[in-house]
Amino acid sequence: MPEGATLSVLDCGSATSIQDAGRFGLQRYGVGPAGAMDRDALTIANLLVGNDPREAALEFAGIGGRFRVETGQIRLALYGAGAILSVEGEPVDAATSITVHAGEQVSVGPTREGMFAMLALAGGLALEPVLGSRSLHQRSGIGGFEGRALHAGDMLVLREAEPRGDDLMLVDPPTPADGPIRVLLGPQDDYFTEEAIAAFFANTYSVSQQADRMGYRLNGPAIPHRDGFNIVSDGIVTGSVQIPGSGEPIVLMTDRQTTGGYPKIATIITADLARFAQKRPGEPVRFTAVSREDAIAAARSRALMLEALREQLMPAGALDLSSTRLLGLNLVGGMVDANADFFLQEGS
Repeated sequence: MPEGATLSVLDCGSATSIQDAGRFGLQRYGVGPAGAMDRDALTIANLLVGNDPREAALEFAGIGGRFRVETGQIRLALYGAGAILSVEGEPVDAATSITVHAGEQVSVGPTREGMFAMLALAGGLALEPVLGSRSLHQRSGIGGFEGRALHAGDMLVLREAEPRGDDLMLVDPPTPADGPIRVLLGPQDDYFTEEAIAAFFANTYSVSQQADRMGYRLNGPAIPHRDGFNIVSDGIVTGSVQIPGSGEPIVLMTDRQTTGGYPKIATIITADLARFAQKRPGEPVRFTAVSREDAIAAARSRALMLEALREQLMPAGALDLSSTRLLGLNLVGGMVDANADFFLQEGS
């Protein structure tokens, strides 16, 4: 019998997978990062169950699932895209963790306000990392559960039999930002005329049905190239905006390849990657250019916001909105190195 608690998969969407913060430092060997599409949701879900924010969790894409605790006790928390967590048919408050006991069923509803939700499990999954990560990269068959997405009948084992501490809640969960997706121009913006670049920012695009963890193809006015669309293949990052021969932008996501041979007109900044990842097919998207300094400042602001969430955690069911409690919250949380830890994603 496994030492850790166990969770069985009763059913789930075909794109349900195990993802952590990603697999980095191996692009020179052709190994992409994978990892959670919305790393902010991963971070918050893990904080709610007391995990390291980079810990592997279950990622749901549009469709939820049903699970049953078979042995032990499991503290879990769901966050992202407005999906609702229920235990034995009873909804759990948003941004709140709950301890579930053997024999009880857990349901994750469909995502309602985006594409991706993360279910964190206290103590983490008893899966061996592959090349430094537990994230599934489905096209290469590495990581995840036996190198594949989850399906009915799978048995997940946790590293601990019982959770420690209290169930937690967030006093004030962050509100998703609105407005255009911010990008840095380049690195191949010189492959486009000034008029073409202006059109890229002036037009409204929509996420097409050809969108997955590898990339989002956008529908909208074609962006013409100045002198052809072939370049010597070079490195790409999550958020690279390629313009292929058709002229319709493709935004590369976490399961992307590591090099590409189409000009990249722009790159989504780190602070906006999660927000873009949550765009649903058919949803409109616009872009706006920012400076490198603005991109760095936005990344630091995001890091401070996520760090400040630690100070807002409190035992579930013990909500205290008194002025003394609110004035005592440290909403800055001190200085954060924007180049360190889990608060920054790859990108710009």
